[in-house]
Amino acid sequence: MSDNRKGKLYLIPSPLGENDPAEVIPRPVLDSLPGFRTFVVEEVRTARRYLSRAGLRGKIESLEFHELNEHTDQATVEGYLRLFDDGNDVALISEAGLPAVADPGAQLVALAHRHGIEVIPAVGPSSLMMALMASGLNGQSFAFCGYIPAKTDERRSRLKTLEKVSGQLKQTQIIIETPYRNDSLFADMLSVCSPSVRICVAVNITMPDAYIKTKKVSEWKKEGLVIGKRPCVFLILA
Repeated sequence: MSDNRKGKLYLIPSPLGENDPAEVIPRPVLDSLPGFRTFVVEEVRTARRYLSRAGLRGKIESLEFHELNEHTDQATVEGYLRLFDDGNDVALISEAGLPAVADPGAQLVALAHRHGIEVIPAVGPSSLMMALMASGLNGQSFAFCGYIPAKTDERRSRLKTLEKVSGQLKQTQIIIETPYRNDSLFADMLSVCSPSVRICVAVNITMPDAYIKTKKVSEWKKEGLVIGKRPCVFLILA
């Protein structure tokens, strides 16, 4: 007789960079990985590499992978409900860090909640929270703004708005950007934000070359910092 009960959705963090998973992922989380057969991932190649380095080398071919990224349509996401049939547990893995945070995997979490599937988050690195805790800015009141507009005029306008909101609420504003636009975003920050505004630049968090500095705009202008195409979190406090 078929068992129609649904499995659970486990949210499995991944490293923020190419470092050894054991350096940043808790041992109980790594120990849980061999218990999963079905994975929903942002990119199969990245996930396979992570799982191999996490101790599943030689077992990858026996696993089932399904992609969920910005190109996945809603019908496909809805179809993933069948993955939980017969009590089958599913692991969700993002490209880096916590799944479903600034990540398309949130669609699968929402699907699980709509259908009464238990969601279990595991402990792991968050570039956003690690940047905030290392910034020295307001950790009592903060907002994650995600990606802001890429076009220069729109981006500068949004930065002025974020500065205004930050000043009114005394609230840290957290921004991320596609790595190849890091330096143009940073240049706009220094161009439009007031000299007294504090900006934290947090680059390659958890990696050996991690760089995390907080300075006023007036101080950053003297630095000549080049971030390059590295994962970066920006924080602003007016």
